[in-house]
Amino acid sequence: MSAMDTSTELEYLGLAVQVAGVAVDEVRLPVDRFAAVNGLRIHYLDWEHPVGRPMLFLHGARLTAHTFDLVCLPLSSQFRCIAVDSRGHGDSEWAAGGEYTPQARVADVEALVGTLGLDDFVLVGMSMGGGTAIGYAGRHSAKLRGLVLVDTGAPHEEPMARPGAQRIRDFNSGPGTFASFDEAIERALAFNPSRDRRLLRRSLLHAMRQEPDGSWRWKHDRDGLGNRGPEVGPARAAEQRESLTRITCPTLVLRGGSSDMFTDEDAANTVDLLPSSRWVRIDNAGHTIQGDNPRGMLEAMAPFLTEIGA
Repeated sequence: MSAMDTSTELEYLGLAVQVAGVAVDEVRLPVDRFAAVNGLRIHYLDWEHPVGRPMLFLHGARLTAHTFDLVCLPLSSQFRCIAVDSRGHGDSEWAAGGEYTPQARVADVEALVGTLGLDDFVLVGMSMGGGTAIGYAGRHSAKLRGLVLVDTGAPHEEPMARPGAQRIRDFNSGPGTFASFDEAIERALAFNPSRDRRLLRRSLLHAMRQEPDGSWRWKHDRDGLGNRGPEVGPARAAEQRESLTRITCPTLVLRGGSSDMFTDEDAANTVDLLPSSRWVRIDNAGHTIQGDNPRGMLEAMAPFLTEIGA
């Protein structure tokens, strides 16, 4: 649920469309919906389309479904885009006991797909959401028209040992609350200086909530999501690699040209494991491609979607 009223949200989204340079038929907002999923109240954004093929979007760790707004809005003239807040993120319920394993996230997608009656759909996952998408596709490729992996796949070395991973850990271990919203923006800009301040402001308004005392805090479950041992990284990477070998649907791998989390070699290794796939480098984008260069992401996806008959 947005921290802004509808008119303000439309104004911010319209500005974001202009800054990003994406083409849209009209600036419109998605519908906020909730579903009961494995005992949790899960929030998702539904960019409604009466007959369009469904596309399901899964965000990265500590992001929200709104990270895909500038990708979903242009696509929503043709597709029914559904972007999900993962458990413990955005406006979805937190998991008791910090149950945020890859298996739990895959189970959530399975349950949501069943609840919404999705079939022959396109699945898009970024970073953590990409790992979830890999886990789901490894078990249910027959239900997918296609798969898009955003800056994630089969790394050729332990990803959590990379400089980008340390940057992310440093950022996530920083303050959980801020005296003002501008303070939060400055910290986020220091983490990713390439982001446009106006786009970042809108993104953070969906990722944070204001407390009664005027301070701002992250919506995601910082304690639960941060409660992971050092063995989780290698185990997760091994599980993703095994799942990739079971994926049979057409797959597009997108790699941020300046990403310090996913390399050209990683992308090449990923497509080597997939029978019908290719990878594309997106310039002017780091790990969060959909936020850094949504136009580039859309341009890379367009021929793939045409080829698979989506």
